[in-house]
Amino acid sequence: MKFPPMTLLLITSPSLNPTLLTSMAILSAALGGWMGLNQTQIRKILAFSSISHLGWMVIIVSYNPKLTLLNFYLYALMTTTVFLTLNVIKTSKLSTLMTTWTKTPALSAMLMLTLLSLAGLPPFTGFLPKWFIIQELTNQNMAPAATAIALLSLLGLFFYLRLAYCATITLPPHTTNHMKQWHTNSPTSITIAILTTTSIMLLPISPMILTTI
Repeated sequence: MKFPPMTLLLITSPSLNPTLLTSMAILSAALGGWMGLNQTQIRKILAFSSISHLGWMVIIVSYNPKLTLLNFYLYALMTTTVFLTLNVIKTSKLSTLMTTWTKTPALSAMLMLTLLSLAGLPPFTGFLPKWFIIQELTNQNMAPAATAIALLSLLGLFFYLRLAYCATITLPPHTTNHMKQWHTNSPTSITIAILTTTSIMLLPISPMILTTI
């Protein structure tokens, strides 16, 4: 669903007003962050997360479209990893996410690391595009906009940390009513393992990525 609007945005970005794009980007980051705070459905949280991430892509598209593409590719990589992991552990709500550690501890740990990367925390892959975007905005004398969108990303950090907390730190017994799940010893999918590795470990090669931008 993201490909058509991203293609349209990249094609029309040279003719769009940078001030308007910056305002829309900050509004998008604020809306996605605020609306995702009180959600209990994981799909809704990730939906509002995509709105917040779109703000990061829009704010830089007029100055460096390659950074927009880099952000989009890495976001798609991390989101695919999260959805595949949630599909394997059959989880759609925070209340059921709290019980997954006893069922699939390895997948829960991988999910936690991917969520922290999606939140943009160093030293994970998700920090890479935000670092480059803030650096480029500073070079374009847009330090106030960079500061504003960086502070708004703290809203998204809150619900990502809540997801990570529910996935790994909250262990039974607790007060949430749920059906007891059996521990499974099935091996982790090689696809999820590869996607998780790339979702959390690309930051060391950032100098090589920077040379291509």
